[in-house]
Amino acid sequence: MELQNPTHLLLVSSPGLGHVIPVIELAKRFVLHHNFKVTVLAVTSQTSRVETQILNSVLTPSLCHLIDIPSPDLTGLLAQNDRMVTRLCVMMRESTPAIKSIMYEITPRPSALIVDFFSTEAIPAARELDIPSYVFVPSHAWFLALLLYSPLLHEKIVGEYVDQKEPLKIPGCSAVRPEDLVDQMLDRSHREYTEYLGIAKRIPQSDGVLVNTWEELQGEDLEALREGGLLSEALNMKLPVYGVGPIVRQPESETSSLTDSLTTWLDEQPSKSVVYVSFGSGGTMSFEQMTELAWGLELSERRFIWVLRAPSEGAADAAFFTTGSNEVDAVANYLPEGFASRTSKVGLLVPEWAQQVNILGHGSIGGFLTHCGWGSTLESVTNGIPLIAWPLYAEQRMNATLLAEELGLAVRPAVLPTKKVVRREEISEMVRKVIEGEDSVKSNRIRKRVREVQEGAMKAMSMDGSSYSALSHVAKAIEGYR
Repeated sequence: MELQNPTHLLLVSSPGLGHVIPVIELAKRFVLHHNFKVTVLAVTSQTSRVETQILNSVLTPSLCHLIDIPSPDLTGLLAQNDRMVTRLCVMMRESTPAIKSIMYEITPRPSALIVDFFSTEAIPAARELDIPSYVFVPSHAWFLALLLYSPLLHEKIVGEYVDQKEPLKIPGCSAVRPEDLVDQMLDRSHREYTEYLGIAKRIPQSDGVLVNTWEELQGEDLEALREGGLLSEALNMKLPVYGVGPIVRQPESETSSLTDSLTTWLDEQPSKSVVYVSFGSGGTMSFEQMTELAWGLELSERRFIWVLRAPSEGAADAAFFTTGSNEVDAVANYLPEGFASRTSKVGLLVPEWAQQVNILGHGSIGGFLTHCGWGSTLESVTNGIPLIAWPLYAEQRMNATLLAEELGLAVRPAVLPTKKVVRREEISEMVRKVIEGEDSVKSNRIRKRVREVQEGAMKAMSMDGSSYSALSHVAKAIEGYR
């Protein structure tokens, strides 16, 4: 039965699939579980055909309304060497007037505003409308802790963080090794670092933070962030922090699911025998690394699906705002001669993008070689798939350390792929470790741990689980404000 005056939420997302997909999935939770009316304001880059394609597949018009805000003109606002986060921050800053205009004019009047952490400059508009505002962090609690603590680290530490001899301590949380820091902290003289600090300072202006994690996974980090916790006390921050995850993309319907050829190929493979290789919608690697990866997959003698993107000798996030090629033959030209024909019976090459959540849910997938984007990580874990951690940019190095060293869900190269080319022998060994074979003891240990975390995630999202309860608290707080 539809409510006459449903609570109306506005959710704002910055460009990038790692941002907009979890925002839309969070919106669906409020609709399905709390009967809220939800409108999503999504600023899109307008350069990525893949982004548009996936947005159309994720959105459920009957559940929430999407308003697409075209990217503003950034001419003259960016320098040639400005990086991804700077570009996102400037894009969202310039989009704020359009966001505010919609907030003031939309009917019914919004009951609350939820923004992703790149959209925090819209928070003052919520205060002007006298409605509560929340920040949604699509990443994990350890990342949020580092982000919020960064302004204090800025005051305490002299010189570059990467030159520190000891890990950076965060009250109540694990310390962060200098080499695992987020990209934005690698160069304190860069504009991206200033933008990053600005985000950290604006988040506490909200009425609460929603994090894409859950109590059973990161209870200590969440406790440190909450009022009375060690980090909260250090920051003098009295801000509710809610673990509402895992917020993950749901499998697509049969009408838009895997292509017939891909489904047929997967159905023909033995259970848990295929490693899925993908670096997200923005990750790239050098020609040399791409060559080593191809040889590593071939040497492993394991089945694989590889989502291919043309190599780049520039930044690891070079494809974030670009379209790329959708022809497998064009990208395959960068692979070793004869690779495609030699591996045709055990491997499948997919150009640029694949329906990842459906692939990971197929019974033949046994491992995921991933860039460690948090969305991809959660899609893998919630399907019980162990990972090969291959971090490229953003907070992915933190994610890789969390997955491999703290949670026991992944194997990883001895040296960061962004520091040194990972050679074919090591790649082959990692694939064999996650796909049951010669090193079955290691494989079984990781698989057991992944199953445990998968069960914990499902329990957290159940009606008596911690994440369901946390989102219910947010819903009640919003309704109580009306």
